[in-house]
Amino acid sequence: SRAGIGGRGRRMSACLDFVARVAPTDTTVLIRGETGTGKELFARAIHENSGRKGRFVVVDCASLSPTLAESILFGHKRGAFTGADRAHEGLVEEAHGGTLFLDEVAELPLSMQAIFLRVLQERRYRPVGGKMERESNFRLLAATNQDLEEMERDRLFRRDLLFRLEVAVLRLPPLRDCREDIAELA
Repeated sequence: SRAGIGGRGRRMSACLDFVARVAPTDTTVLIRGETGTGKELFARAIHENSGRKGRFVVVDCASLSPTLAESILFGHKRGAFTGADRAHEGLVEEAHGGTLFLDEVAELPLSMQAIFLRVLQERRYRPVGGKMERESNFRLLAATNQDLEEMERDRLFRRDLLFRLEVAVLRLPPLRDCREDIAELA
C-alpha cells in the first residue's frame, strides 16, 4: 500500500522499496527529510504495511511541554498532581500493538530523552503517580528535519538516543529533486 504517497520517479521508487523492505520487521526507523517531503505519509505507509494490528499514534514532539510531556506520553494516575481528577492513558499505552510515531523528534525535551530512552530499550514505563510499571509492545518510528548529529555535538540531543533511533534511516529527497513527479504531485 502506498498509503497516499504520490510519485513514481527513481528517487520516490527507492524510498518505497525501503518501505517494502522495512515494514514487515519491527525495526526502529528514523525518517529524515525537509519540511514537506512526506515524512508522516511514509511513517503511515510503514505502519500500514507492517502487519501490526494496533493504532498508529502520532506524538508531536514540538508541542510537548517539558512539564506535561511525561503525563502525555506515559499517562497518569488520579491525584498524581493538581488537576489530575481522573486517570489518563498515555500515548505509549495507546500505541500498544501498533506504532508510536515521534514527529519532530529533535524537539523532544532533553529532560524526556533519558526517560524515553529507557522506555525504548525496555518497552516498559510507569504512569505519573503510578507504583507499577506497564508494558507496551510498540514499534517506534521517528521523523526530523533537523541535523541530529549537530544537535548531539551541541549537547541538545542525547547520543545514546540517536544511536537507538538510527537502526534504519530513510532519507526522503527534497521535492526539488523529484522533478519527474511534479505533475502527479501537483
